[in-house]
Amino acid sequence: MRAIATGMLVVMAGVFLATHWAEGHVDDRWGYARAFAEAAMVGGLADWFAVTALFRHPLGLPIPHTAIIPRNKDRIGDTMAQFLRSNFLTPLVVARRMRSMNVAAAAGRFLVQPTGGEGRLRLGASNMVADVLESLDQDRLGGNAKEALKVQLEKLDVAPLLGQILSAAIADNRHLPLMDGIVKWTQRTLFANEELLKDMVRSRANSIMRWTGLDERLATGIIDGLHNLLFDMAEDVDHPLRHKVEEGLETLAHRLLHDPEMQDKVRGIKAEMLANPAMARWLDGLWERSRAALLRAARDPDNALSGQFGDGLRQIGESLMNDSRMQTQINRFARRTLVGIANRYGDQIVRLVSETVRRWDAQTITGRVENAVGKDLQFIRINGTLVGGLVGLTIHAATVWLG
Repeated sequence: MRAIATGMLVVMAGVFLATHWAEGHVDDRWGYARAFAEAAMVGGLADWFAVTALFRHPLGLPIPHTAIIPRNKDRIGDTMAQFLRSNFLTPLVVARRMRSMNVAAAAGRFLVQPTGGEGRLRLGASNMVADVLESLDQDRLGGNAKEALKVQLEKLDVAPLLGQILSAAIADNRHLPLMDGIVKWTQRTLFANEELLKDMVRSRANSIMRWTGLDERLATGIIDGLHNLLFDMAEDVDHPLRHKVEEGLETLAHRLLHDPEMQDKVRGIKAEMLANPAMARWLDGLWERSRAALLRAARDPDNALSGQFGDGLRQIGESLMNDSRMQTQINRFARRTLVGIANRYGDQIVRLVSETVRRWDAQTITGRVENAVGKDLQFIRINGTLVGGLVGLTIHAATVWLG
């Protein structure tokens, strides 16, 4: 638009030169076109000067009362801040506006079906969260998170918790699949290491047993006996050895719950684990995985809201949309909260606006205001050129008619 406005001015200058020559050498009627072009140049130049003077010195010349916006940017910032404070951030205005808004229902719609503008809002918010996470000092943030987790682990009394879990598992027979798995694992391990066990028996047998071959029979007998024992335990859920294991588990659960000595041992084991460098590496990995998961969820909010978590949020959203009593309570809370924020922090908010504008350099605020106004500034120049030309044509026509 700036090029069009300037091009029109150049065209009018060309028309003026051509018609000025034609008026004196061809026909006096070319004077109408000359008058139009002459006045259009005057109007175009005048409006170019006016538009330019708002934002900068025309042709770089320090003409008084030009570059109005850069020279008055501090006053403009103060005026904007005061306008914002007086018309938007007063408790009365905020309360009146909030009465016409159903915040709870809007939040419910957002949770149930975040589409359209709400989807863009969620995407923008999620990207902002992701940017904040990436911009934070990861060493310090990770150190704080890992230290907080370690402190909570140190406070946790593990022994009673393990005792309760074990007691509940035994009461519900949830320990049986674990015992079956252990028996099957033992069978596979024994089968894979038969030769190793035979070598152990042979190495401990005396020379007489080796000479007579009894060591081989003994090793084979031991292994066969173990196979038979494990097979019987796997097939018979009432096997005596299984009952012995269950009795041992019940005793362990009782001691974890009620035996101070056992509880002290568990605390000691926990302390050793927390002091182990491997635990620090595990916490490092846990933090990195958690941070990566948070970033993925923030960058892809649709995927993050899938599954059970998303279903839970949608159920909350449906409740917010359909429960009028809940809406009333939440809307009242939101209204009181925002009114309180406006009343308490309104001055700080507008001061932030004013101070931000003051920190901007003249070129920044000039560019932002000029871009905000947009093409209309150049339409002023175009209209000035056309209106000036019509006025000039009218004056010339009147002059000829009166003459």
